[in-house]
Amino acid sequence: MKSSNTELEITAQPRLWLETYSIIESQRAELTKFMNSCLPSKDLSIIMTGAGSSAYIGEVLYKYFQRNLQRETKAIPTTDLISHPADYFKENTLTLMISFARSGDSPESLEAMNLAEKICKNIFHLIITCNPNGKLTLNAKSNNSYILFMPRDANDKGLAMTGSFTTMLLAGLLVSDLNNLEKNKIYIDQLANYGNIILTKFKQKIKKIAGLSFNRIVFLGSGALKGIARESQLKVTELTNGQVIGQYDSFLGLRHGPKAVIDHNTLVVYLFSNDDFVNKYEYDLVRSINTQKEKMAEIGIVEVLKHQQEITLNLSIEVSKTNLIPEEYFAVCAVLPSQLLGLYKSINLGLSPDSPSVNKSINRVVQGVKIYHK
Repeated sequence: MKSSNTELEITAQPRLWLETYSIIESQRAELTKFMNSCLPSKDLSIIMTGAGSSAYIGEVLYKYFQRNLQRETKAIPTTDLISHPADYFKENTLTLMISFARSGDSPESLEAMNLAEKICKNIFHLIITCNPNGKLTLNAKSNNSYILFMPRDANDKGLAMTGSFTTMLLAGLLVSDLNNLEKNKIYIDQLANYGNIILTKFKQKIKKIAGLSFNRIVFLGSGALKGIARESQLKVTELTNGQVIGQYDSFLGLRHGPKAVIDHNTLVVYLFSNDDFVNKYEYDLVRSINTQKEKMAEIGIVEVLKHQQEITLNLSIEVSKTNLIPEEYFAVCAVLPSQLLGLYKSINLGLSPDSPSVNKSINRVVQGVKIYHK
């Protein structure tokens, strides 16, 4: 059977991550100059934005931007910015708006940029996108904007964002730490290696799990991995046309009500941190869930397995127990298992992974959004 665009786009990601690094490296001087045009102000406010999966990139990244740049950083979806602009845009506050956009054609992205220009007296735009011909790119002003294009093959043809999500996420990580670009190259090489391991060593095991008859899936993550859990549940929901309902939470948060969704038809996916302190909370929850009869199966995704627990499938990369990559870099490849799960479950359900929405209720570029003005 001919491979779908979605399958090809998932498997291309390790190569795309190396290409993304090369793009950042080649533009380092220009990027540094642009960032330095606004960073001297200690009052700078950074807004990371996008819609859907693009918004979740900001959820994963914003703490690392704040830590690396020492400037207030928030992740605010364009879908919130355009309905309540006064809650987020401040007229006299120097603002850097970082927009993540696969197509750059979503009406919310365009309106968010327009509102920022209208409300903020001093605004800069960093646009990280996969489409050179997107409206967001074409409407950007040259005097206050920098447009960073991802590798050509990152502009997914399929409905679900896969390579576009991870390349834009990685680009954001690298931009937040331009001064250490060469030092961080070792993490990129290891990340690409991890991706290849997931796509080869665990591909068939994930395919087998996807063959189980679950109709609910719960992803759990802590810190940056909570944002990955959110993206992961969306991938499975999108690719199965809602026949599998996704839920996400933190390990601690699940106990406060959402745990009720776990039943005999539920697949639970743990995105484990490599922080021993965080693990105490995470594995307490695993032990708690293991005392219940409810759940169909579990998957654990971890860089190096430190705690043996009764889990159906442990995706432990285990390249080196001493040379671990920072959690924010591991987050980039931690989304791959959900992409594969969604792909294979989509096929099992008789859907087309490239266009699983039979009634066209969701589209590659959002449809039906009308922009209003006060």
